[in-house]
Amino acid sequence: MAVQTVASSTDISLGPAVALSCRECGERFPLGPVFACEMCFGPLEIAYDLPTGDPEGLRKRIEAGPNSIWRYAPLLPVPADVADKPNMNPGFTRLVKADRLARELGVTGGLYVKDDSGNPTHSFKDRVVAIAVEAARAFGFTTLSCSSTGNLAGAVGAAAARAGLRSCVFIPHDLEQGKVVMAAVYGGDLVGIEGTYDDVNRFCSELIGDPAGEGWGFVNVNLRPYYAEGSKTLAYEICEQLGWRLPDQLVVPIASGSQLTKIDKGLRELIELGLVEDRPYRIFGAQAEGCSPVSRAFKEGHDVVRPVRPDTIAKSLAIGNPADGPYVLDIARRTGGAVEDVDDARIVEAIKLLARTEGVFAETAGGVTVGVTKKLIEDGVLDPSLTTVVLNTGDGLKTLDAVAPTTGPSAIIRPNLDSFREAGLA
Repeated sequence: MAVQTVASSTDISLGPAVALSCRECGERFPLGPVFACEMCFGPLEIAYDLPTGDPEGLRKRIEAGPNSIWRYAPLLPVPADVADKPNMNPGFTRLVKADRLARELGVTGGLYVKDDSGNPTHSFKDRVVAIAVEAARAFGFTTLSCSSTGNLAGAVGAAAARAGLRSCVFIPHDLEQGKVVMAAVYGGDLVGIEGTYDDVNRFCSELIGDPAGEGWGFVNVNLRPYYAEGSKTLAYEICEQLGWRLPDQLVVPIASGSQLTKIDKGLRELIELGLVEDRPYRIFGAQAEGCSPVSRAFKEGHDVVRPVRPDTIAKSLAIGNPADGPYVLDIARRTGGAVEDVDDARIVEAIKLLARTEGVFAETAGGVTVGVTKKLIEDGVLDPSLTTVVLNTGDGLKTLDAVAPTTGPSAIIRPNLDSFREAGLA
């Protein structure tokens, strides 16, 4: 990984983060812009010295913090003064008590939608990018980059503009137009690549090792250990918004699988810190049928995930070779959850169902989680008597094409009352 940085590892201070640790062999390395273990090539993640010993004091400190992910700065790889820097301040999005949706689905134990469409660029990607920006600053990077299925490109473009960094992001050439425009409007370079997301990701990995990529921080490649930690804040917020209580069940969309694995990590950290009571919880993964390698592996009892070529309207989840797939399988099995998928027709149906019952217009990934939740209940896999949280990770305005063919005016009438009555709307 021949990307030069301005800061050396001895200069770096990222809050409670103390090292990088291999998820496979446990080998530790100094904090730096690397993502793979030198010993076994396993993925690296952040190791911490967390503030244990005073849960009540930590809870009060968090509750007194800003209404953003920075209220959890003591648990994240960011400097203590992060809230004072120019950034997008994402997070602390609403947890919707979805009573009408619960009645439709037959849920009696309490159903909630964690609606991350309220973030600055209208997806959960603002969380992970905000953490990556702090790492990029610490390592002296001058260009922020990524491979993206759409939402991440927009989040990187916006965060780079706010931080005064250059951005250059890479996307599949056939993304939804709304996401293309949103990624381009922030003034950075947007590059479409002929191929799938997996082709884009491979290209970015090559660019990191090339002199052309010197000084570039790729948020989901060489900054991935830091970037991924942003997803933990979803777990923190959900538990805090439930009154510092673990949900019984969570339904989480799967693209790379990183979000699901980090939500599990966040829940375990809250237990370790004494901020929530230690009790069982179940995590369910949700995929689109047209890109469901993890779901297939789960159902077939495999420990590895066989790559597929995506073919689904849920483009934000269209990663055919999900890096965290094996870890998702471990978590689903360890917690007593499952991984399920739904077809495109059920995705559209679920988007409309959530909008009709709760006034939440989800993008296709949200349609996947709601659709999978419905399917899991119908199949007797998800317990409707338990408290359940379903994630919506983005805004439906980004994926209008998915619902446009079956959504439109109830009627076209002349501007008079007779025409209104004739349409049967009175």
